[in-house]
Amino acid sequence: MILIDGKKIAAELREELKKEVSSLKTKYNKIPGLSVILIGDLTPSQIYVKNKEKFANEVGLRSEVIKYPDSVKEKVILDKISELNSNDSVSGILVQLPLPKHINKQKIIEAIAPSKDVDGFHPMNVGNLSSGYQSSIPCTPLGCYLLIKKIEPNLSGKKAVIVGRSNLNGKPMTQLLLKENCTVTITHSRTKNLKAECLEADIIVAAVGIPELVKGDWVKKDTIVIDVGINKTDKGIVGDVAFDEVSKNAKALTPVPGGVGPMTIACLLKNTIDCFKRSQI
Repeated sequence: MILIDGKKIAAELREELKKEVSSLKTKYNKIPGLSVILIGDLTPSQIYVKNKEKFANEVGLRSEVIKYPDSVKEKVILDKISELNSNDSVSGILVQLPLPKHINKQKIIEAIAPSKDVDGFHPMNVGNLSSGYQSSIPCTPLGCYLLIKKIEPNLSGKKAVIVGRSNLNGKPMTQLLLKENCTVTITHSRTKNLKAECLEADIIVAAVGIPELVKGDWVKKDTIVIDVGINKTDKGIVGDVAFDEVSKNAKALTPVPGGVGPMTIACLLKNTIDCFKRSQI
């Protein structure tokens, strides 16, 4: 079995992006800028944002983190987004989720200019992705896609099963694999006989948030398995895939942690650079 080393592949991608930022600086005499809005003091969010800032600086992006307390009014955030939308030095805007209950997530997402939406959550980018047009692609599914392509460059005709139908991963993942001429099945909590569906798959992407849901006897030989899950359990952090069991059958498998996670941040940097390039045309 091939252990898909997300840390290594993300480091290689960041090295490519660093060279690209350097050449963009030479060409345009400016560099892409990423602005991240962080509301409140949730520890996971703070860790994510700290890593985003660290790696943005590593590849040479201009990076800023704008922090607000939990109690901040929605209008303050909307006004700040409006200001960033009109700032030419800002190529990408990201509002770290989850948000406090009194702030409307949809309103915040829709306030970000689609051309600066590095998370790929704006309805215009969602629509463009599903129509096969140019768009920002959500970072986690884009990372999953790049990992799959590392193992199998030609996905045409492959059968893919997505476990989980979220807007963040399941749905955009489907669009990316359809574009590669895969036959895609989206499964979820109401799917009857999920095991039988998974046994049909050449590619499984598990992103449902249930610890070790996908078992060894759910996976046929030579399947590529991408585990997006991060679940805290008594035995530590585990994914949505029973790693030890599945590793006996799968052709390739991502570990948790160290698989999809590092790629998500690398893809955020890629999206920021792509937004910058499109703004220069």
